[in-house]
Amino acid sequence: MLILVIGQGAREHAITHTLLRDPDVQVICAPGNPGIAQIAQIEPVNPTDALAVVALAKKHNPDLVVIGPEAPLVAGVADELRNADFVVFGPSQAAAALEGSKAFAKEIMIAAGVPTAAASYCVDLDKVAIALDLYGAPYVVKDDGLAAGKGVVVTDDRAEALRHAFACIDSRDGGAVVIEEYLDGPEVSLFGVSDGKTIVALTPAQDFKRVGNNDAGPNTGGMGAYSPLPWAPENFVTEVMKTVLQPTIDEMNRRGIPFSGLLFAGLAITSRGVRVIEFNARFGDPETQVVLARLKSSLSELLFAAATGELASLPELSWKSEAAVTVVMAAQGYPDSPVTGAIISGIAETPKSGTMVYHAGTKTNEHGELQVNGGRVLSVTALGADLNDARSEVYSEIERIRFDGEHHRSDIALKAALGEIRLGDRN
Repeated sequence: MLILVIGQGAREHAITHTLLRDPDVQVICAPGNPGIAQIAQIEPVNPTDALAVVALAKKHNPDLVVIGPEAPLVAGVADELRNADFVVFGPSQAAAALEGSKAFAKEIMIAAGVPTAAASYCVDLDKVAIALDLYGAPYVVKDDGLAAGKGVVVTDDRAEALRHAFACIDSRDGGAVVIEEYLDGPEVSLFGVSDGKTIVALTPAQDFKRVGNNDAGPNTGGMGAYSPLPWAPENFVTEVMKTVLQPTIDEMNRRGIPFSGLLFAGLAITSRGVRVIEFNARFGDPETQVVLARLKSSLSELLFAAATGELASLPELSWKSEAAVTVVMAAQGYPDSPVTGAIISGIAETPKSGTMVYHAGTKTNEHGELQVNGGRVLSVTALGADLNDARSEVYSEIERIRFDGEHHRSDIALKAALGEIRLGDRN
């Protein structure tokens, strides 16, 4: 089976690596990155240029196209590929609005009876001010459009909340924000693979959005993740399937907008039960790295079954007993103003068994040296007998890798490993 993976980050590196576990699978990744180039063919393409992606697909005639990032999905690349008779894993442009518009996602959740935070849609600062006073602190302000995981501000500072709302509204024509009530409790990421009618849940994970230890500093695209969640309530996945994932798929289908692809539910386990924070329409990053590290079943079979409407006939997924931890190594200045160009050393050494170094913001210069080329540079992922073991392995690997200005969190999965997470905590 030939699979074309669209994207260039650590998520696509992890997807490619996992697909290639199957001996009969070949992968082309476009545009890819230097890490992916070590294991698969890469092709230059703009992922949001639908015509260029279709032309590339016609050149290679893959059996399956997997779209990784959100931007191509919201731009309708999956639609153009399907119109050209390719089998695609990834929702249509209309269905991807579950991520592309926070307001649309809220509308779907309300119609489907999905438990979520109360919210107000605002297009001017007067309405923002009213909504902030209505819900009170901590204030939750979300850019209604795509913001690469950094469009959300949660703060006790009303002035900061207003500044973020203004920046979102002023950023583009039709700019808007969603103001929500704050949800207490630890957060969980749960992926559901859907063929438009059937949905299959993957193993839960937890990610860390703040840039610094103990959740200090601004939000990022994600600084680390781990799985499994030893503190999660019994039957958690079953409950979320029943109250969140399947009702959402059913409502989308009822509206004639079937969701075929990856439905990512960002959840909070609050004092009042599970609530949806947001939906995404693709694999999350860095959660994908830990979820796929624990997957024993064939990823290619899973994604192909979803893309062809055959999920109901697929055997139940199986998972490794080991724990997985991912830690993101970030560039100097990330997330505000990442500094690029630093030379990366130590990464050429062979990782230990059960450890992977996934590339995100890297490039190779004219001398063949690996350089920093983005904010989140590498995702270092390790398996271990338990979370303590996986943490030890991942931080040991990180010590081997160097670049100027590098920073990472040292507390990824620490509370969970120590048994210190209680319902009512954030992370």
